[in-house]
Amino acid sequence: MSVEHHDLVHEFPALKDQIHNLKLSNAHFRNLFEEYHTLTRSVENMENEVTPVTTITEEEAKLRRVHLKDELYKMLIAA
Repeated sequence: MSVEHHDLVHEFPALKDQIHNLKLSNAHFRNLFEEYHTLTRSVENMENEVTPVTTITEEEAKLRRVHLKDELYKMLIAA
């Protein structure tokens, strides 16, 4: 099974420079960015069945990731 990558630069390639700048200048963005990427790795492990979990647990993690991505996107656009 091929798992789609959801790292932030893959999700928003046009905002690559903005992502880099905010990681350096905004501690809140950096913390959310790190949480997003940690969660993304965890979800990928769930999808690849490296980490066996219930479907509900996987879906909850994906929902949390979407909320984080939305918050990060709003910060990128506002900056």
